[in-house]
Amino acid sequence: MYAIFETGGKQYKASAGDIINIEKTDISEDGKVELKNVLMLVDEDQVEIGKPNVENASIVGHLIEYVKGKKIIAFKSKRRKGYHRKIGHRQTYMKIQIDEIKTGDQPVSYAQDSAEEVTNNGA
Repeated sequence: MYAIFETGGKQYKASAGDIINIEKTDISEDGKVELKNVLMLVDEDQVEIGKPNVENASIVGHLIEYVKGKKIIAFKSKRRKGYHRKIGHRQTYMKIQIDEIKTGDQPVSYAQDSAEEVTNNGA
């Protein structure tokens, strides 16, 4: 089972046990991370797509450490004018481990839903 979720303006794919780097956000003191913006859940042949988010779904993980990304240098210059400007940036990330992917009370099975629609429309 894996999930597609959104945090920090970016989308990530994760399954239980994965270690991923996400943008630094505020978390609780115990290091638990719960992400609610789940866009899609995939469990073998069952796919649940949110509109825009999947209801009652969340991703639970814990913080491993804070890490810094690669340094990015923005250099601006104008030729023959003596103008140059050098700016550096280094993004901070959280390295988290995904513990589990929580779904709603009842998992959605589209095969059962389509069968019910056929019987209801035929009656």
